[in-house]
Amino acid sequence: MQRVVSLIASATEIVCGLGCEEWLIGRSHECDYPPTVRGRPVCTEPLIDPTASSGEIDRQVKQALREALSVYRVHADMLARLQPDVIITQSQCDVCAVSLKDVERALCSWIDSRPRLLSLGPNALADLWTDIASVAEVLEIPEAGTFLIGSLQDRINAIARRVQVLSERPTVACIEWIDPLMAAGNWVPELVELAGGINLLGVAGKHSPWMTWDDLSHANPDVVVILPCGFDIVRTRQELAVLMEDSRWAELRAVQHNHVYVTDGNQYFNRSGPRLVDSLEILAEVLHPEVFQYGHEGTGWERVAWT
Repeated sequence: MQRVVSLIASATEIVCGLGCEEWLIGRSHECDYPPTVRGRPVCTEPLIDPTASSGEIDRQVKQALREALSVYRVHADMLARLQPDVIITQSQCDVCAVSLKDVERALCSWIDSRPRLLSLGPNALADLWTDIASVAEVLEIPEAGTFLIGSLQDRINAIARRVQVLSERPTVACIEWIDPLMAAGNWVPELVELAGGINLLGVAGKHSPWMTWDDLSHANPDVVVILPCGFDIVRTRQELAVLMEDSRWAELRAVQHNHVYVTDGNQYFNRSGPRLVDSLEILAEVLHPEVFQYGHEGTGWERVAWT
């Protein structure tokens, strides 16, 4: 048994998915799934106000980055007390979660033996399999990694087979931030295509891009899926008024036909862990409800009626 601290929510879910939850001795402030991990000591905190509006969060983050400051604080004293064998962090995004640089700074003051650092850098769906294998390798349980990867890929393949026979594929715009507008990139475009949609904004394997209202208006998607980074459904609904302030919103095909959906982006789409497959199921339900019913409506996603 190894002593593991996970400083990224997706890695926490991977550790637990590998059957090693009891090895987890510390977590980040964002690690909350499975719910049983919430009792573990918290080793990080945000340096911005996560309860602020999306526009204010964006302002605070950009100010911190301009001043070369971190968006998070790592509690070096807590890590020292826990004495982990392994610390898992990420290098994919300095804004979304505690970064490798944050952890390395926190460990500079350690005098005794240093833990092994594993930094994950997911950009596309295939990187999920690499990350699971890497976590399993550092925990010295590679067979568990192979099994978990296989089970997740089986679920994806089952959806892909059913999508192949569909005659219609709606165009889809996924919004990852509301104020200012950001399209969803990385693995989300792949999930849209696997779920039987045509992704319009954002490129698979690349960071989520900012977009303008003209970009969204010109795309004029059949379906809009809103999945803000770090927001649940309730929090996302609170931000919808920002979208309605622009006259071009009401002109979108998706809005006029009531094909706008809010999701729990925080729990699903924003986390590059095993529940990306649940995210695929959510998209399949949204895009093709006549074919797919997984029971995620009400918890993973909701329809927003505009007319």
